[in-house]
Order: sequence, then C-alpha cells, then structure tokens
Amino acid sequence: MYCKTCGNEINEIQVICLNCGCAKGSGTKYCANCGKELTEKAFACLNCGVSADFGAQKSKSVSTDITVLDCDSWCPAGKEKIVAILLAFFVGGFGIHNFYLGETKKGILRLCTC
Repeated sequence: MYCKTCGNEINEIQVICLNCGCAKGSGTKYCANCGKELTEKAFACLNCGVSADFGAQKSKSVSTDITVLDCDSWCPAGKEKIVAILLAFFVGGFGIHNFYLGETKKGILRLCTC
C-alpha cells in the first residue's frame, strides 16, 4: 500500500505515513494501490484501474486520545496554504485568514472580539 499524500510505500498495519505524517488513506495525489500520481479529480487510477478512494479510512483517530493529522482539513481546495499562513501571522488577530479560508462566521466572531 502507498501513501495517498506523498506516494511512499506504507505497511498495511500503519495508521500514518512515516514520511509525511498524514493519516493512511488521506490525500488524493497518489494511488494507494500502486503509488502512481493521479490526475486531478480522478475517479480511478489510470495505471492500475483501482478506485481513487481505495485505502481511505473512515475514522481519523488512532485511539481514543490520539488524533491523526489530516493534511487537507484546514486548507480547502483552491486556497494556497502559504497565503493562509501569512494572513494568520500578520493579521490573525483580526480574523482575516478565516475569511480567506471560507470560515465567515469564525472570521466575524474574531473581528467582533478584536
């Protein structure tokens, strides 16, 4: 099995990729069956024919008190992570980065409490 975020080979019993630290099954860039790069919004791998959601985990938690990092959970598709980080660093107190990430209610709350 391969990591769907970085494409490195992972064990069947591993819950996270030791290379990138992402949860097994999270990500959409590489095929979990053969490790080849997937095209954007692919339904199936063009190399091996396996479904693009093969290997996806239903639960993000490893145990009751440890939660695995989901690499794509905090920055939605189409948004640049570096822009979000810079906005949070420079004008984070005003909540401007929340508006950029599409979290309007959270941004308004931060703006009001600032």
